[in-house]
Amino acid sequence: MLKATSSSGLELDVPALLPVYAAMPVRPVRGHGSWLVDEDGLEWLDAYGGHAVASTGHSHPDVVRAVAEQAAALMFYSTAVPLPQREALAEKLAQLCPEPLGRVFFCNSGAEANENALHLARRFTERETVVSVRGGWHGRTAATLACTDGLRYEQAARRAGVPLSRKVPFDDVAALDAAIDDSVAAVLVEPVQGFAGARACSTEFLEAARRLTEARGAVLLFDEVQCGVGRCGAFSAAEAVGVTPDAVTFAKGLAGGLPIGAVVASPRLTDALVPGDLGSTFGGGPVPCAAALANIAVIERDGLIANAVEVGHHLARGAEALGVRRVTGRGLLLGLHLERPAAEVQRALFAHRVLTGTATDPQVLRLLPPLSFSRREADLLLAALAEVLA
Repeated sequence: MLKATSSSGLELDVPALLPVYAAMPVRPVRGHGSWLVDEDGLEWLDAYGGHAVASTGHSHPDVVRAVAEQAAALMFYSTAVPLPQREALAEKLAQLCPEPLGRVFFCNSGAEANENALHLARRFTERETVVSVRGGWHGRTAATLACTDGLRYEQAARRAGVPLSRKVPFDDVAALDAAIDDSVAAVLVEPVQGFAGARACSTEFLEAARRLTEARGAVLLFDEVQCGVGRCGAFSAAEAVGVTPDAVTFAKGLAGGLPIGAVVASPRLTDALVPGDLGSTFGGGPVPCAAALANIAVIERDGLIANAVEVGHHLARGAEALGVRRVTGRGLLLGLHLERPAAEVQRALFAHRVLTGTATDPQVLRLLPPLSFSRREADLLLAALAEVLA
């Protein structure tokens, strides 16, 4: 069993650095697979994946090689020139997403991807209002904060002068029906909500969103920044749930650790675009595109989507056997609903050198390990959890 380390009391005191998240008590210097190595040379099991970013594990050699070779050949050029890596990745994403999704715009993050998806929806419909779902998390730009659930985020959007979205209760078809009128440009939804605690929308709700937006001239957007890239049973959660939106956004797990975002949209949403309607200096740069292509190749070659489903089931069964009252989510985006504050359990797991996440629901422990997470690693996590919950 993993034991506590001298790093478990890490405190950050760097005046030049603005605080962002509460720091986990590990200062990693290396990573491999599902493991981080700290300054003392001790290994930590990472069931959090750096916010679901490490989809093929930390520093996968194929991804590292692709980054190094591309950086040595051409580090960067902007979208002012065509690049074969950008073109190849666009074609690959179009191939992996359900039809008719096939037009790709690259940017640098999930928030940017969602911002541009909203821009496309408003441009196409010539409307302004957005409907989103309680519990949703969509980013920290002004427009995406307006769609994110939570008073502090809504206040930030108000300060920027951005109108808030209409937020409907999670999985409430009747409320969704009532919210979509002829002022609505888009319905923005995470098929599996991440930060809210790995809550999977029902197929009924997602099908209703598809039906109602089509009937009322609005656009359906799937935010798959956290739940996409193979994490929830298919490359896109849209395919996994069998509902195709007008656009889907990807980011976190796409390039195995380098920043990239993507909007994959239908032709009807994009056919009227002309050069200058969208733009991003760094979007689709050669190095992150090379990383993403290598990352996707590993996911496909090593069967990591099937592994995410299998190991996710194993984790869910194991957690329930330990007395966890409920497990939500899909694949390797899981929420463990506990009888005590999740933050206490998370801190106790730190003492076993295990990293997990929490959620806006204070009793949900969130798991987002690499898609390569093995049954052996899952059993290590469950053994640590058993000691903590005993």
